[in-house]
Amino acid sequence: MRIAFIGSGNVATVLGRLLKEAGHVIAGVYSTTFANAEALARELETPYFGNLDKIHRNADLYIVAISDDSIFDITKNLRLPGKIIVHTSGATPKNVLKNISNFYGVFYPLQSLRKEATHQPLIPILIDGSDSIVKEQIRIIAESISFMVEEANDEQRLKLHLSAVIVSNFTNYLYSLADEYCTKERIPFKILVPLIQEVANRTAYYSPTVMQTGPAIRGDELTIERHLQLLSAHPALMNTYRQLTESIRHFYKK
Repeated sequence: MRIAFIGSGNVATVLGRLLKEAGHVIAGVYSTTFANAEALARELETPYFGNLDKIHRNADLYIVAISDDSIFDITKNLRLPGKIIVHTSGATPKNVLKNISNFYGVFYPLQSLRKEATHQPLIPILIDGSDSIVKEQIRIIAESISFMVEEANDEQRLKLHLSAVIVSNFTNYLYSLADEYCTKERIPFKILVPLIQEVANRTAYYSPTVMQTGPAIRGDELTIERHLQLLSAHPALMNTYRQLTESIRHFYKK
């Protein structure tokens, strides 16, 4: 299938590589960031465009892999009658694309994608479409690069996007706080990595609720107080520690 990309960032790059490897033809890359567009187009062996009016109309599928705000911008100027167009957003309704084409949908990779990453993670893909035929076409393409493809409507996708922010963005922020603390206190953060990996791995087999450990759930007030004393020189982290401790207490009192 011939696939064109609108966007040249992390999502477009990773999906472009996977789709090309799966045997699809990349029919072009559009981006207002010329350097990124040129680099991605060179890698995918395809033309690149800096003007929407010049993007090829010979693709079977157009993937919009840009920021949510920018999706609304392109709907003002792009028309692709008879073509299937999808966006990759978890938080944007699918019908934002309906003015571009009657055949539209969603191709949302529920994964943290980085074009510089040297390993390829499993990428669950959530799909939706304007009708059953469009959904099936999108599913076929999604299943060519992932064995975890699920249909999700706008509400379901938004709820999963929120959950993804909590389990990915929020936890990574906590890793950042711990990393900064370790650096300031001259202790090795890397020794915590096996613990991070083990806790994450358990979620594949057990409910996180029954796997909770630590002083907050045990009611270990002496340890909590010792931790807070250590954090007296780190007020921002101390505030986060207090809030999470109280949240865990409240959660498990239920």
